[in-house]
Amino acid sequence: MKGELFVISGPSGVGKNTILNRLVEERENVRYSISATSRPIRPGEVDGVSYYFVSREQFEKMIAAGELLEFAEYVGNYYGTPLAPILEATEKGVDIVMDVDVVGALKIKKRVPSAVLIFITAPSFEEIRSRLVHRGDVAPEIMAERLEHAKWEYAQAYQYDYTVMNDTVDHAVARIGEIMTAAKQEKWIQSMGNTGGKLCFIPQCPHF
Repeated sequence: MKGELFVISGPSGVGKNTILNRLVEERENVRYSISATSRPIRPGEVDGVSYYFVSREQFEKMIAAGELLEFAEYVGNYYGTPLAPILEATEKGVDIVMDVDVVGALKIKKRVPSAVLIFITAPSFEEIRSRLVHRGDVAPEIMAERLEHAKWEYAQAYQYDYTVMNDTVDHAVARIGEIMTAAKQEKWIQSMGNTGGKLCFIPQCPHF
């Protein structure tokens, strides 16, 4: 059975990295996508593991050829997600997980309609504020900006296939694991000429 592409989004401080690390560690045939960048390689980084390191000219050729699922320019360097390695992995039955912002996730959905989009929420907005404070890497002057952006991200959650609340990491990992299993089962059902339903894990969801 082919693998699936799972795109994870959520506001800063919601715990996406912790959840994804657990999923990759605990589930078989699951791995991260590897981004490409035009920035120079740093000490300790490995080409093809940390990033695919390419020149700016090469990156722009990739853009022109439509080889990237999504890309952005940050501080003078390009960052993006090559499509070919993802297709190669999923053809071999490997599930790919990605941590992508809302704008990038919606672009990916247009390019790869079969991608499964999952939005991670916190139990409350105050919880996000508390997590950002305890992380210690968000300056007070930009805290309000981060929280305002988080409100906008929450407003886009309806465009995702699933919404999962990270009340505890164990629960969130279990719920996303169930989604991953259900997505593969649904694909198998569709291949048999039927349609499958969708799972959802918030009380407001019409599929709950």
